[in-house]
Amino acid sequence: MKCPGFVTAALIAACVSSASFAHGPNDPPHQTYAMGDFKLESGEAIRDFQMSYVTHGTLNAKKSNAILMTASIGGNHHRIDYLIGPGRALDPARYFIVCTDAIGNGLTTSPSNSKAQPGMAFPKFNIRDMVNSSAQLARDKFGIEKLVAVVGASMGGMQTLQYGVSYPTGAQSLIAIIPLGRATPWTTNALELTRQAITSDPAWNNGNYPASAPPEKGMRLWARILFSSITRTPESLQTDLPNNMDAIAWQAGIADASWKRMDARDWMYQSWAYDQHDVGKTPGFDGDYFKALRSIKAKTLVLAGEGDLFNPEANAFEAAQYIPDARYVKIKTRTALGHTSGAGATAPENELQNREIAAFLEIVTDHGRKLQ
Repeated sequence: MKCPGFVTAALIAACVSSASFAHGPNDPPHQTYAMGDFKLESGEAIRDFQMSYVTHGTLNAKKSNAILMTASIGGNHHRIDYLIGPGRALDPARYFIVCTDAIGNGLTTSPSNSKAQPGMAFPKFNIRDMVNSSAQLARDKFGIEKLVAVVGASMGGMQTLQYGVSYPTGAQSLIAIIPLGRATPWTTNALELTRQAITSDPAWNNGNYPASAPPEKGMRLWARILFSSITRTPESLQTDLPNNMDAIAWQAGIADASWKRMDARDWMYQSWAYDQHDVGKTPGFDGDYFKALRSIKAKTLVLAGEGDLFNPEANAFEAAQYIPDARYVKIKTRTALGHTSGAGATAPENELQNREIAAFLEIVTDHGRKLQ
């Protein structure tokens, strides 16, 4: 079944554009940084750990113009490309932008590519482990003591807030897009649906499948659940699909377009990290979520999508109320797009974010004077 023409290009793109973007010939080259055996918060270690990243711009002599980007679940270093470029909020002519790949995304060391701990032998990790690996990259590879900003969307936004808790003097500012400070029952409910979709496929075989024979049926259902439902809103579908029967072909198109975007085991591991997350579990806070948020010293910008069903907007708003120096912005132009509002898929929402983030960074950098 094929989607109607108006559905295929625009609407499928709106759902999957936040997934891993392809790396073009004119994009900055992939780089990797070997960290040896990377110790996790659990006490286990990822052996022969290598972090994947790209950079935009040039690090200045004082190393005072660096911005760290953290990736979304299933996403990669292209996740916020819509904010990077000449005339955009993150202009490489002004900033040195380090775009990282999170543990488990298939580029940085992951269940799918680890030779030392392949597949389900890979140790479980959490969001703080992702943050610690990014911080180590900035510090040890580039010698950056203090970042201008940490920025990320979705799980990248979660890492951004965690960075502010884990490294209170490590960044002047935080820019958290469609984030969570802690996982909600709804988010875990949604993630468990995606996991059940994968594990219900006999080809899953407890994660012991060859790369040549992935659990395709499970991943097709995973794609439908994730991209046609929990990252969307009823309002946006009403606008995009006025004929409700078009949703059937549209959903099939999403499955065709996105089921291969990541290894099923990588998704399982990243999703486990996602729904275990709570900044209050950071060592030293004894599970006190609000104490952890109040400890953030960096200026913070939280941008959330109205009606977000994946990372509920109310959670982002609540986090912003407890962070001492935080500004909250709703990402909405005409229609409530929910999680998709921070996907980089729609021009009005992209323009809103670029405008708000650029203005925020002007304040953070004192109109660029702090970069000199």
